[in-house]
Amino acid sequence: MSSSSNTSEPQSPPLLRRFGVVQAIALNMSNMIGVGPFITIPLLMSALGGPQAMLGWVVAVLIAIPDGMVWSELGAAMPGSGGSYVYLREAYGRETFGRLIAFLFIWQFILSGPLEIASGYIGFARYTGYIWQGITPGETILVAAAVGVINVVLLYRRITAIGLITVSLWIGSLLTTLAVIVTGAMHFSAARAFDFPPGGFTFSLGFLFGLGAASRIGVYDYLGYYDICYIGDEVKDPGRTIPRSIIFSVVAVAIIYFAVNLSIIGVVPWREFVPAESHPQSGFVVSLMMEKIYGARVATVFTALVLWTAFGSVFALLLGYSRIPYAAALDGYFFKVFGRLHPTKRFPYVALIVLGLVSIICSAFSLDAVIDALISTRILVQFIGQVFALILLRKHAPDMPRPYRMWLYPLPSIIALVGWLFIFATTPWPVIALGLGTLFLGAIFFLVWSWYTERWPFGTASADGGV
Repeated sequence: MSSSSNTSEPQSPPLLRRFGVVQAIALNMSNMIGVGPFITIPLLMSALGGPQAMLGWVVAVLIAIPDGMVWSELGAAMPGSGGSYVYLREAYGRETFGRLIAFLFIWQFILSGPLEIASGYIGFARYTGYIWQGITPGETILVAAAVGVINVVLLYRRITAIGLITVSLWIGSLLTTLAVIVTGAMHFSAARAFDFPPGGFTFSLGFLFGLGAASRIGVYDYLGYYDICYIGDEVKDPGRTIPRSIIFSVVAVAIIYFAVNLSIIGVVPWREFVPAESHPQSGFVVSLMMEKIYGARVATVFTALVLWTAFGSVFALLLGYSRIPYAAALDGYFFKVFGRLHPTKRFPYVALIVLGLVSIICSAFSLDAVIDALISTRILVQFIGQVFALILLRKHAPDMPRPYRMWLYPLPSIIALVGWLFIFATTPWPVIALGLGTLFLGAIFFLVWSWYTERWPFGTASADGGV
């Protein structure tokens, strides 16, 4: 039942290394800034019922910075397409437990990746509601689907052109964010921004779970600081480019996010959009902010800029994520068809199309459900798995070339680990059950597949290109 070797087949030409530091930072920050802070502020404030929910941003950044160091060391040492897939496979054993962990990562990624992309489509469609007044739920879904199709079409091209598009979208994102910050600073009211409700900081079990919910939303908004790792085969001088782009992106966006949030709640009273489910205008709170100051016409123009920013985010996400199943397929850990490159443009077109379609389907769900599901399904295997991967590689592969080494090791790893465990433990139990159930089904599928192909733990046959 084992498969034969394909070593006699011609190898595909390598991917083009065209992404430098500027393009890498643009890719990461386009993903991180995106539409996230513009659509999640109402959800964040609703988590704790007031501005004290900003503590969730603090917890999120205290996780993102040390976790960014984990990604930096792994990405600089193993700059291949697939990111986490490569790191987990190599750290836990390419043909033993590494096969299982890498498989489970791809398994959960088929759900969590499109969910993250779909959140951007949902945000885009919700802000469209400010311009298209009276838009129905069905029409909102159609808008999200149309954005998904356009995203796939724009990415269906050679990486050299994509680098230019990425920088253009990044500039648009920065200009939009800068406009929010400047406007907020000019009309900022400290009394409005820090209008804490009575007992807002009273510690209790409810406060702890509320902080976990706020932190989960904050983590969602920071996701993407590692996006460059997914296209490591297309990065110039990856040993320097990857760490620099990750660390710069995390620090810069942390500063930007605090400024954006303070700008918005310093102009728009938080009680006007909290709780989010009771206030339809919470779907376009930044447009509401601009309308209060400049009027509806300017707010409409600015909404168009937010839509530009939202599209920049999903563009960066789908670009990076399409490389993950591609890398797994090349190594025989996923279906062969995902390893196909376009015959002339040299990009993984099958993976791009499939993830693009799944993302469009996922955009039919609510934003809070999408965020909770994607975070819970990703924490155990990817984020916590990578922390231990770094530790294992430091112990068992001390001579591995490491252009970047984590500062103050292992302290950042420990901080990241504790942070991820806190996020997971404070997640609603149905969502935790979804994450654990997804991994359990993945493990069963892995065992059946391994038995059929006579590979570990049932045999010794090596990967040959997929199933």
